[in-house]
Amino acid sequence: MSLLLDGITSFISNTGLSKIFTPSADAALVFAGVDFGTIIMLVVACFLIYLAIGKQFEPLLLLPISFGMLLANLPLSNLMHNVLFVGSGEEHFVMDFGEILHNGGLLDLLYLGVKLGIYPSLIFLGIGAMTDFSPLIANPKSLLLGAAAQLGVFVAFFGALFLGFSIYEAMAIGIIGGADGPTAILVTKTLAPKLLPAIAIAAYSYMALIPIIQPPIMKALTTKKERLVKMEQLRPVSRIERLVFPIVVTVVVALIVPDAVPLVGCLMLGNLIKESGVADRLSKTAQNELMNIVTIFLGVTVGATASADTFLQPETLFIVVLGLIAFSISTAGGLMLGKLMYVLTKGKVNPLIGAAGVSAVPMAARVAQTVGQKEDPSNFLLMHAMGPNVAGVIGSAVAAGVFLALAKVL
Repeated sequence: MSLLLDGITSFISNTGLSKIFTPSADAALVFAGVDFGTIIMLVVACFLIYLAIGKQFEPLLLLPISFGMLLANLPLSNLMHNVLFVGSGEEHFVMDFGEILHNGGLLDLLYLGVKLGIYPSLIFLGIGAMTDFSPLIANPKSLLLGAAAQLGVFVAFFGALFLGFSIYEAMAIGIIGGADGPTAILVTKTLAPKLLPAIAIAAYSYMALIPIIQPPIMKALTTKKERLVKMEQLRPVSRIERLVFPIVVTVVVALIVPDAVPLVGCLMLGNLIKESGVADRLSKTAQNELMNIVTIFLGVTVGATASADTFLQPETLFIVVLGLIAFSISTAGGLMLGKLMYVLTKGKVNPLIGAAGVSAVPMAARVAQTVGQKEDPSNFLLMHAMGPNVAGVIGSAVAAGVFLALAKVL
């Protein structure tokens, strides 16, 4: 009987439930002997799952991110160990690949794709294969709108510095303003890995909330007369132009901002494969199978970094607020340049397309179309808005390259 009781006691003490009520000394939030940090993270994970399924907020990424968070916060799951990637606070921590391979859990091994910059670049390969750059080629001025919509990146950067974040953390926070999840992940995993959970969730949340966040800003900064502008139809773009464009962009970016090449190069490779017309199998694979597989791995592993000790910190709230400010200012930056173009062209440019300069493709362009059609149902701005929208993808990647380059010399 004694042996049986000992066995039952040992079994109970090794369950995840017992760890919640007998937490370790390094648990993030313990009160009255209960690990409330773990409980809060499990509730947050379930809430995000609800948003992904019930409200359909960016479900393709929010669902794996939230479930990865759930898996990593289950007591004794041993799937993810953040300490293997960021250490215990050392300033110049270096990963031990042998330790990760021998003692890491499943998600530790998959997370190497994030830490080595593989997943974000492959995501850009798939985005390139799904993107039509014709609106940008037909109207090169759209590139300026995409650049203007990166304004929030640098405003949030200086705002984070003002709040006491280090320069590397400020760079990672600022990139949220580009509204590009893979770019935010690439910069953060390199410069401020401890902030990755909060930044990734903030970036993808604001991307999902574009239809809610952008319209009030668009209406506040434009007049009814400006929103009613009907733009001339874009000129046809030749096949030669579509083939030359990704090659030229890759070379130019490589010569000016080499650190942006992993993202921009993969983006343009995917687009060249699509536009070539001679590699349909590769194009379809990049758009579908590869994109879907990498999205699952990226989402689950990034979500798994959101443990109680990294996520339940005061700076998480600052990051969420700064991210919203960055995104809002980026939207305003594109709109203000759109208004300037409206004046310079004597009313031929609808400023609403400037709001599509953020990198969220194609949602931001669709929002510009929707807001325009509420004023005039016969006004079709989608193709005009796609120019700044795809320019924003390039712009956010270049902004990331600038930050990464600056980090090397600071």
